[in-house]
Amino acid sequence: MTPNDMMAEIRDANLSYLMLAQQMIRADKATAIFRLGISKEIADLIEGMNNSQILKLAGSNMMLARFRFEDSSILCMLTNYNKERSLAHSHAAILMAGQKVEEIA
Repeated sequence: MTPNDMMAEIRDANLSYLMLAQQMIRADKATAIFRLGISKEIADLIEGMNNSQILKLAGSNMMLARFRFEDSSILCMLTNYNKERSLAHSHAAILMAGQKVEEIA
């Protein structure tokens, strides 16, 4: 994969993430904040963005979405559970609810 291909993939992922995030926020802000792991202030900013702003932000050369599993037990729980999968997902959601939301410094 060339660097240009990688940048194009990052832009596509960013655009998909921002469009999904905005749709989730507009549908149910409280749930979106939890599922996205963002603060209310960031949710408000994403909600208010117009298409031009979303495209401009998506064009960044950095991934906007962040891998949220800093605790390996949560990741293992979601990937290695064979029995009672729904219970594992519920347990992971409870553990993730205790994590701090992301903020822009």
